[in-house]
Amino acid sequence: MKNLKFLTITTLLFVILSVFTSCEKINTDSPYIDGLSIDNYPIIDGSTSTLPLNRVIACELMGFNYNWKENKKSSSGTTTWGIEPEIKGILKIKFDNLVLSSQTHNSFINVIDNKADIALAARKMSSDEKEYAMSKGVSLIETPIALDAFIFIVSSRNPAEGLTTENIQDIYTGKITNWTDFGIEIFQDYSIIQPFIRNPNSGSQELMDLLIMKDLEYTDLPIYKENLIFTMAGLIDAIGGNPLAIGYTVYYYNKFIIRPDTYFLKTIAIDGVKPNEQTITNRSYPYTTEVYAVIRSDTDTSSMTFKVYEWLQTETGKQIIANSGYIPN
Repeated sequence: MKNLKFLTITTLLFVILSVFTSCEKINTDSPYIDGLSIDNYPIIDGSTSTLPLNRVIACELMGFNYNWKENKKSSSGTTTWGIEPEIKGILKIKFDNLVLSSQTHNSFINVIDNKADIALAARKMSSDEKEYAMSKGVSLIETPIALDAFIFIVSSRNPAEGLTTENIQDIYTGKITNWTDFGIEIFQDYSIIQPFIRNPNSGSQELMDLLIMKDLEYTDLPIYKENLIFTMAGLIDAIGGNPLAIGYTVYYYNKFIIRPDTYFLKTIAIDGVKPNEQTITNRSYPYTTEVYAVIRSDTDTSSMTFKVYEWLQTETGKQIIANSGYIPN
């Protein structure tokens, strides 16, 4: 009996040891950048929407296989999709410490504070982030590497197919509060518009301010206190279940991470143009945007950080970006 117990414990320890040591034998030397491996790979942070891109870049540069996988439901009840590398054990822990997703604002701050080497974001720095960088004596280089789009979404139960920029402005300034003003009837006796917004400094909120609202003031409707959403998944979930609602996100997040058919979401045309791969590529969609690779201007040009940053702008780098589903810039 003692021998059997000893054998069982020994076997268990062997299995555990194998899980955590076998992964270390995998060669992580980059097939694209000489001298790059997981041991000197730069810390790359980014927005929620750019996490799949971040992981694809890392997997390709270190030779890992990867797949799209369905994630567990978030706290809001929303199921998302993401890129997962086919690695485990210590190697996976190392990977997760290098490929981060602190969201847009925090990723900029982390680069400024030297806690991350590169940020991938669907917008440029906000005024707050610029002020913070200046206070630290830091300047950043923001280089476009891919195309995305700022889009407006409604529930699939909402008959709206398109609005103009002016319509959107009228909704968010409170000038128009009823869908019937656009000839859209949601319920027979109730069609009050419920516009959702994101929190300040989130990627989508900065795009909303920059591209749509500009100098306009948001309405001070009491409903905004309830309709301020702090996560993109939360906003998606709220709009999908509410035919009176309207909100905004970025095209890539909606198409690849959320997969809107699951949540009864519909993307509407703006100024007569619906966002899709063609209208984003040829920039005929009015709110085509760019995704940026961001580094500090004092980054050592001989460092792996700078080499990865440069590689992203090569033809090979652009093909890898396309592998993530993004449209290369």
